[in-house]
Amino acid sequence: MKICFIMYPWEKVEPETDSTIRLIHEAATRGHTVAITTTSNLTIRGSVASAFCDVLNRQKEVPKNIPSFYRKAEFKKKALPLSGFDCIFMRANPPLDTLALNFLDSVRSHTFIMNDIDGLRIANNKLYTASFDDPANEFIPVTHVSKNRDYLERILAESESEKMILKPLDGYGGQGVIVLEKSARHNVRSLLDFYINSSGGTHGNYVILQDYVDGAEEGDVRILMLNGEPIGAMRRKPASGETRSNIHAGGVAVKHTLTAQEKKLCRFVGPKLVRDGLFFAGIDVINGKLIEVNVLSPGGIMRINSLNRTRLQKRVIDFIENVVNTKEMLIQRKTEFRKAIEDADAV
Repeated sequence: MKICFIMYPWEKVEPETDSTIRLIHEAATRGHTVAITTTSNLTIRGSVASAFCDVLNRQKEVPKNIPSFYRKAEFKKKALPLSGFDCIFMRANPPLDTLALNFLDSVRSHTFIMNDIDGLRIANNKLYTASFDDPANEFIPVTHVSKNRDYLERILAESESEKMILKPLDGYGGQGVIVLEKSARHNVRSLLDFYINSSGGTHGNYVILQDYVDGAEEGDVRILMLNGEPIGAMRRKPASGETRSNIHAGGVAVKHTLTAQEKKLCRFVGPKLVRDGLFFAGIDVINGKLIEVNVLSPGGIMRINSLNRTRLQKRVIDFIENVVNTKEMLIQRKTEFRKAIEDADAV
């Protein structure tokens, strides 16, 4: 199998904790051809979508230790047609480069793209959670999205809860997430002004105001979903004095077993993820409610592996191999059937 990872620069990889390198290591261990590139290295020449890639040199024996694999990895630079790959694995960090997806439109019928580019387009910001049909708010907290400051102030004033969550629409890694308390309403106007006008543009930014979910102060649960099913989870506890539980914000990962409500939530969100081509996603859950869906470069593989003595990257590459093999089998069958018809016509 030939697989290309569209990701962040290789020198930005943190081998001790990075999820992408574990996927690359698994593919290389199986003898697959592995190339890496970034969104800025996509190009079109002669109407052919290509990329300036770093192709991983094959090793007689791939080191089992991933930091050692990272240090010893050697590459050769090649400009390669994207449709020549069996799979393109999108692993670029947020925010989404929407223009980069246009380079992939022309190859999607030839190459399996994970995650699907249309799925990435609709799910790359926090509005995606609002697209789930949950009128009773069993799984999705009541969420308001607007750039109208007066409206958002009114929502906060009318809320029955003493606290609400404020966050930017396109933030990631816990950036910009704060807890608003009614007792501090005199600060809300200036906060909203900052969030709405922070880009300096004339139209302003959308802001999310969401009901506070009880238990948020104890952290959240990151669940990794593969083909609509949960394959691993961890609880992330915030650092002392911190409201965000993201690891990059100082959170700590601890072992977690899915509750009955969390399993029910996974059954609720899984089918839509698959329909949207979002085969590998990370969902963030608090007290059984869906807070965010991460589809660009969901992390957590290393920590979940360590906590549960598993190798989630094996299941992910297994899935890709199955998709590619099925696609190749269908092409082969089509070729055989066409040949049978041509032979019949020649008689």
